Amino acid sequence: MARKNTARGTPATAALAAAGVSCVLHPYAHDPAAASYGAEAADVLGVDPARVFKTLMVEVEGRLAVGIVPVSGTLDLKAFAAAMGAKKAAMADPAAAQRRTGYVLGGISPLGQRQPSPTVLDSSALDLDTIFVSGGRRGLDIELAPADLVRLTGAVTAPIGSRA
Repeated sequence: MARKNTARGTPATAALAAAGVSCVLHPYAHDPAAASYGAEAADVLGVDPARVFKTLMVEVEGRLAVGIVPVSGTLDLKAFAAAMGAKKAAMADPAAAQRRTGYVLGGISPLGQRQPSPTVLDSSALDLDTIFVSGGRRGLDIELAPADLVRLTGAVTAPIGSRA
């Protein structure tokens, strides 16, 4: 994949550049009225929603963690907790997620977070050559190999997503 430059970089794009990871940036005009950021990205970019992954912040036993699942489904909190070796998980407080990552909701990237958190990537990503994740702002997705995402985030993979 060729790396395409964008006028405004983000911590996510800086992390990819510093690691020398091959990726493609996909900027698009974000509609503030969009009901779902991930579904909007899939639609505007003309990509199968199973290839576009959303980054969700989850609280597990008092600590924050990252769950990355296809926008075509939902995060299975019980499966996420099991992947983290815990009994329960709950969605993180949005303000805490923004403080921890340094990103705004709808633009939280698994890459370049202010304070990295334990990360779990849905195992369905491993069946794909490339996936799309948020580039660190609304209206920017990054296409990269799942193995590169795993390597850069230290993610474990597990079946944490469920079909909507």
